[in-house]
Amino acid sequence: MPGLTYKKAGVDIDEEEEAIAALTDAVLFAREGRGAPLKSEFTGLVAFGEFALSLCTDGVGTKLLVANRMKKWDTIGIDCIAMNVNDTICHGAEPIAFVDYLALEEPDPRLTKEIGKGLQKGAELSNMTIIGGETATLGDIITDFDIAGTALGYVKKEDIVDGTDVKEGDKIIGLPSSGIHSNGLTLARKIVKRSEHSYHDELHFGILGEELLKPTEIYTKVVLDAVKRYEIKGLANITGGGLKNIRRINKDFQYVIEKPLAQQPIFEFLQEEGKVSGKEMYRTFNMGMGFCMVTSSDTAEELAEHVEGKIVGTVKKGSGVIHEEKGFVFK
Repeated sequence: MPGLTYKKAGVDIDEEEEAIAALTDAVLFAREGRGAPLKSEFTGLVAFGEFALSLCTDGVGTKLLVANRMKKWDTIGIDCIAMNVNDTICHGAEPIAFVDYLALEEPDPRLTKEIGKGLQKGAELSNMTIIGGETATLGDIITDFDIAGTALGYVKKEDIVDGTDVKEGDKIIGLPSSGIHSNGLTLARKIVKRSEHSYHDELHFGILGEELLKPTEIYTKVVLDAVKRYEIKGLANITGGGLKNIRRINKDFQYVIEKPLAQQPIFEFLQEEGKVSGKEMYRTFNMGMGFCMVTSSDTAEELAEHVEGKIVGTVKKGSGVIHEEKGFVFK
């Protein structure tokens, strides 16, 4: 049986990039003065006096389908908040407020209460207030439910982390993920469906469905504390696209991963069961590294210890991201 890819599972990253480009090319209006857009990658930044405001929106994706199969929804809210705040902090912005959007096939107080537990926990972990949201019953459009949210953050303009100070010889610090997070679940679900296992099977690393539902790590407190204490030149949230996300720090350099973080057993399971190539794994999943930061070589060791991370690579001349050990190149 041929190996699975994210594209075969139903998600074509290249086509998604083309679709996004088509959308952004059609949306050209920008106001001037207060509210004018500022250069950014992971979140939207707009001018607001001496500050920049950050706006970021995201959802949980098909991880919701795993939650439905396991009938466990109390961590989905953590994922929803994490997917937003982990992008917000990539420019040094502190998330302060959040609104959620919950679309339901039909009202279900039991479900919404469980989702609320996760939202509460995510707000606490990110030190952010949930100030409101919207719930819609859309039985003619949606099956089960979907959830997304928007985070508001702020940062002084002079403190924006934008990658412009990155230079050759800088070091890349990796922060461990909690597991699969909320990316690549379409491929993971197809692998499980094609395997002889069910979500309720207990494997050597635990119950499969519970492992897939481990909530996305929230890096807000550790990253913002590091930004205050050290010279952080670039930050990247490793989400959809895997290692390719590191390019977004500054595309004028090459990022060489020399000593990657250890990956959790769930990734080995998915690769073996789906016969997925190594390169496909690293362009789909976080593979154990959920976030990374770039700093100068003279502060790298101290920073890595402070954030409980690891020096995983070096900034070099060139472009793209290279996994040195495996020989994978991501342009």
